[in-house]
Amino acid sequence: MSFDPREFRNALGNFATGVTIVTARSRAGEALGLTANSFNSVSLDPPLVLFSLHRQSYSLRSFEEAGNFAINVLRDDQQEISRLFATALTDKWQGLDYETWESGAPVLKHALAVFDCSTHAVHDGGDHLIFVGKVLRFAHDPNGRPLLYFRGNYSQVHPDH
Repeated sequence: MSFDPREFRNALGNFATGVTIVTARSRAGEALGLTANSFNSVSLDPPLVLFSLHRQSYSLRSFEEAGNFAINVLRDDQQEISRLFATALTDKWQGLDYETWESGAPVLKHALAVFDCSTHAVHDGGDHLIFVGKVLRFAHDPNGRPLLYFRGNYSQVHPDH
């Protein structure tokens, strides 16, 4: 079966997703981070989550070698952070408020939710690698609202009340 890649991407864009910053610390101690909407829960027991990373990503090798990562789910007012981490080879960390937890991966202090993980498995996913992480620690704001991505644009939840 053959179809137009752009139309396929457009069709996939109809699935609204949250926006995350995936972080890790390289073996050399460098803080890594990138914007991703390919985050998913996998299992409650054991607690597993996943994200996928394009095989051509500049930081792929570093994420593979790190052995850990953190998923930082962004709030509805964090579009600028999303844009910053979507840009390769920029100083993303200057002035950013973060800390480290068990895994050593940077954790954004003002994220809507955070999942600190050790890498449980890495799987082939076509032009991506799928990173499955075992959650070591998590935190979330039950009153915050997520930043969403829908049809190639940022969006927000608008509650009825």
